[in-house]
Amino acid sequence: MERGMNKVVIIKKRTRLEEMVRKYNTVQQARFFVEHMGMDFDDFLLEDANYRLAIDAVKEAAEKLARVQLIDREYLPNMIFGENDVCVAVGQDGLVANSMKYLDGQPLIGINPDPARFDGILLPYEAGDAETVLKKVLAGRHGDREITMAEASTKDGQRLLAVNDLFIGCRSHASARYQIQWNGEAENQSSSGIIVSTGLGATGWYKSVIEQAKAIAAYFGCGQIPYEPIKWNERKLSFVVREPFPSVSTQAGIVFGCIEREESIRIVSNMPAGGVIFSDGMEEDRLEFHAGNEAVIGIAGKTGRLVYG
Repeated sequence: MERGMNKVVIIKKRTRLEEMVRKYNTVQQARFFVEHMGMDFDDFLLEDANYRLAIDAVKEAAEKLARVQLIDREYLPNMIFGENDVCVAVGQDGLVANSMKYLDGQPLIGINPDPARFDGILLPYEAGDAETVLKKVLAGRHGDREITMAEASTKDGQRLLAVNDLFIGCRSHASARYQIQWNGEAENQSSSGIIVSTGLGATGWYKSVIEQAKAIAAYFGCGQIPYEPIKWNERKLSFVVREPFPSVSTQAGIVFGCIEREESIRIVSNMPAGGVIFSDGMEEDRLEFHAGNEAVIGIAGKTGRLVYG
């Protein structure tokens, strides 16, 4: 393709400094608050400077090869991506997950803007690699990894995808109340909510629950839990109920399981207010899930493409 037929969409997010300035109006006021709390404001400045340098480097590399559009993460839900767009997420791992679910087969490149600060499990490239990897992607000579996603669909027509995980529960710290239906059984439950994880999300929020279970089992002398994380491209999900509370009216038998191909779990909300389903740790990216509504959670029909090699 010629340069004019290609578009590279660079996706960024606000730094901690930008968030503080947005909240406190000026850099000086942000500095006063940060230092008053005993934090190092110079680290905020350094992080912001490194991020801006990375964005500029990626943008400069992309402009040599294609038309470029720079957007902030908050505008992703309203973004219409072209069929031949190439997307570049410059930020932390979470930005890759937040971006991928809005794509429809377009390749996604993860750029680590600050390797000394971020591990970058989903960020195999640095800003200096941008031109090389973009050339390979635009020429169709790149490798990629297929990413299985989860999907929640509700009785009232709402739909939400997740690259890492879905959370079904209460927006506040109140207990979530619902009926869960899985594997031919049903229970009324009261808990801190349900996490449904993909293979990609198995190293995130879901992992913290598994580690807790392993530590409790070891404390009671039950030995090691034979836990094997799901692969990124495996057509499988896993769910866990957080802190289920058994009572006269609630049970705690269905607390963990795997969702295979063509399978699903059903959740019927018993929460008169505050019930939500959100994905990938973003509470603002949510479905309202109030009493009487029913959600079906399963493997999404579409998959993500993360550029590797």
